[in-house]
Amino acid sequence: MSFDSLGLSEPLVRAVHELGYTTPTPIQTQAIPAVLNGGDLLAGAQTGTGKTAGFTLPILQRLNSMPPHASASGKRAVRALILTPTRELAAQVEESVRAYGKYLKLKSTVMFGGVGINPQIGALRSGVDIVVATPGRLLDHMQQKTIDLSHLEILVLDEADRMLDMGFIHDIKRVLAKLPPKRQNLLFSATFSDEIKTLADNLLDSPALIEVARRNTTAETVAQKIHPVDRDKKRELLTHLIKQHNWFQVLVFTRTKHGANRLAEQLTKDGISALAIHGNKSQSARTRALAEFKDGTLQVLVATDIAARGIDIDQLPHVVNFDLPNVPEDYVHRIGRTGRAGATGEAISLVCVDELQLLKDIEKLIKRPVPQEVIAGFEPDPTAKPEPILRRGQGGGGGGRSPRQGQGAPKAGNGGAAKPAQRSGHRPANGQQQPKPQAAKPAGNGGQPRRDGQRQDDRPRAIAHEGSGAQHAPRKPQSGNPGALLGGAKSRNDSPRGGNPARSGQRGR
Repeated sequence: MSFDSLGLSEPLVRAVHELGYTTPTPIQTQAIPAVLNGGDLLAGAQTGTGKTAGFTLPILQRLNSMPPHASASGKRAVRALILTPTRELAAQVEESVRAYGKYLKLKSTVMFGGVGINPQIGALRSGVDIVVATPGRLLDHMQQKTIDLSHLEILVLDEADRMLDMGFIHDIKRVLAKLPPKRQNLLFSATFSDEIKTLADNLLDSPALIEVARRNTTAETVAQKIHPVDRDKKRELLTHLIKQHNWFQVLVFTRTKHGANRLAEQLTKDGISALAIHGNKSQSARTRALAEFKDGTLQVLVATDIAARGIDIDQLPHVVNFDLPNVPEDYVHRIGRTGRAGATGEAISLVCVDELQLLKDIEKLIKRPVPQEVIAGFEPDPTAKPEPILRRGQGGGGGGRSPRQGQGAPKAGNGGAAKPAQRSGHRPANGQQQPKPQAAKPAGNGGQPRRDGQRQDDRPRAIAHEGSGAQHAPRKPQSGNPGALLGGAKSRNDSPRGGNPARSGQRGR
């Protein structure tokens, strides 16, 4: 089957072909006709299977075939809204909208926090058909009445399971309450949890159901391996593996922000170019690190789960779990960064005695044991006793274990890393009450808590990354600049703001 046979218009097919893709993936084969039909859709697929093209292509087709609406000001009205959990993912989705719609007279924009709001307001004033946004920044615009959603025709919740895990359900409900009742709703998720089913029941009207892969399965194109090692030898083993095998473009996951910073610094001292990317980094720093990693000038990118949401790189060869995730589902989505679009990849996990239960949970989830190989010179001490991850410090650069979902306590064992200011009533790791900070509050936020996908902690959640394309299928174009439309915008402070109590962990704007 080809894209020509899915009912797409010639300009869309031409744009897809120019990007080098001719054969749609299973999710695209099923989702594109379903969306073109005009009905609601509940769709799930493994990461890396092309969900973005599965909904952007038919949305572009539908909007292009219908006469545009004009807002009260006479400008073109927003007709499609795509909500994503993080900034990087929002930027990549909007980049795909522009690439696939290059021959159409439709306009799009992206809006997320961490950058100035004025360029986004300017784009809305000029008139756009499609908005890709994170929930927090969208609510900012709605509160400031800078966006008109009264003519909305299509709503997409991308990576809905991740948004729920990150505590966005209340934000989503606030957005839904302001939308016109008659619209097409598309819900895309990597997993169909009970929470997703509840959301779908309340949001969707007799939806078509697409699930192209068994839930919580790992891609067959990813070779998985465990290297048992002592906790204090993890960094040395990682350096050994990178140098011995001459690895380039290695994506490394740590449990905490401080662990990511420390590991990147240690790798750099070992002669390996490395940068960390996480929620405490400025948007410009995150954009720069991601661009360097994508173009191959950066050898290692060290990331927390939350910051890795927008990392979609063709032919990414290696993913390393420096720390196993607390939530087993996160393992599936982490290693899904490699082996994408039909390519092969390798996922390595460095596992110490403290993480053996986490490994058992992962193997139970994926219903298979992960092969283990001990590296000569890094044999683990058989007499080593496990230590609770929550109470352990930053041993080996790994960081302490984060609280589970629903626990708002600050993380233990951050090794003295600078923390964002706490609100009065929040208790630090030592259990002592901390006075209310006197730092000045950044302007322009209305005193609201941070939202849009950057929690102040990096508490693991079940991650589901939007994929793109199997072999010869559309993938998100690589520009290396996820914030292109907001270029030159002033970066905001990433510290928490006062105002409403934080929900499910404070999130960055």
